[in-house]
Amino acid sequence: MGLWDWVRRRAPREDARLRDWKREWTAAALDLDSAAVETLRSRLNALGLPEDDVEIEREMLDALEDAAAFSSEIARTGLPVIETGHRIVAHEPCHFTVSASMPDEPGQPGGRLLFTSRRVIFAGGPHSLSSAWHMIGEAAHDARDVVLVRTMRDRIYRFQCNSFSDALRGALIARELIPRKGKL
Repeated sequence: MGLWDWVRRRAPREDARLRDWKREWTAAALDLDSAAVETLRSRLNALGLPEDDVEIEREMLDALEDAAAFSSEIARTGLPVIETGHRIVAHEPCHFTVSASMPDEPGQPGGRLLFTSRRVIFAGGPHSLSSAWHMIGEAAHDARDVVLVRTMRDRIYRFQCNSFSDALRGALIARELIPRKGKL
């Protein structure tokens, strides 16, 4: 038996019902429909699994509920403006700031992810970056990650947040800040 076979046999298998539930959560996170939260909550409760086995899924539900409410708030009042004393922001309105890391970079640097009205900024020591929103073509989330794809598709930035809620909010705000074709 090889090492890979040993690891696979020792790794706990995820319940197929939870895999299906997570697929539905992912679809609901794209729409941010608040009605989907209760449907998903009912389905999760109906599985009858111990709370320790669905702790992450409960966090996912809370994040979905938060993001749906946040999306409605943005539709009513626009993007939030956050006071920050971070010198890298200068005098630009800041709409998002969280602790994050860049797990795909050497050393997986940790730092601060900030979205201003003009650019995305990662302040993480020698791995800091700044990119204007017109250079970003797509924004998405994947679990606790905010994923930004450059317009030239030559680079993908993945920022790992500390929570599902931070990732959903970040992707939502980024989609609002990315210039749309035909929009001035």
